Amino acid sequence: MLQTSVGLTGGGIFALVVTFLVAVIFYAVTLHLAATFFLGDVPTQYAARAAAVPAVVSFVLQQWGPAVTIAMTLCADVLAVRWSYELEWQTAVVLALLHFAFSVALFLPLNNIFGIV
Repeated sequence: MLQTSVGLTGGGIFALVVTFLVAVIFYAVTLHLAATFFLGDVPTQYAARAAAVPAVVSFVLQQWGPAVTIAMTLCADVLAVRWSYELEWQTAVVLALLHFAFSVALFLPLNNIFGIV
């Protein structure tokens, strides 16, 4: 079926790529904020390295609903944080939970301001 009107984003692969990149940047910024708060002074490269994992998982699993998506994204975030920062399990779990809290704390006001979702 032909599309007769073009949406604001245009849709297609370009919109998916840009949305994914924005998600990776958002996850990297919030992870770095959480890591700096919890671990002290850490390089930003660690957050950038780990940010793609929760972004991919949340994109792939979003069709399963929020409960499954959030739970699996948190699990993937723990693994990515543990690998990227070379932390013990307990520390990685705490940092991933802080990352989730920082993400929610930053997303809610941005969503209210810009009406993203």
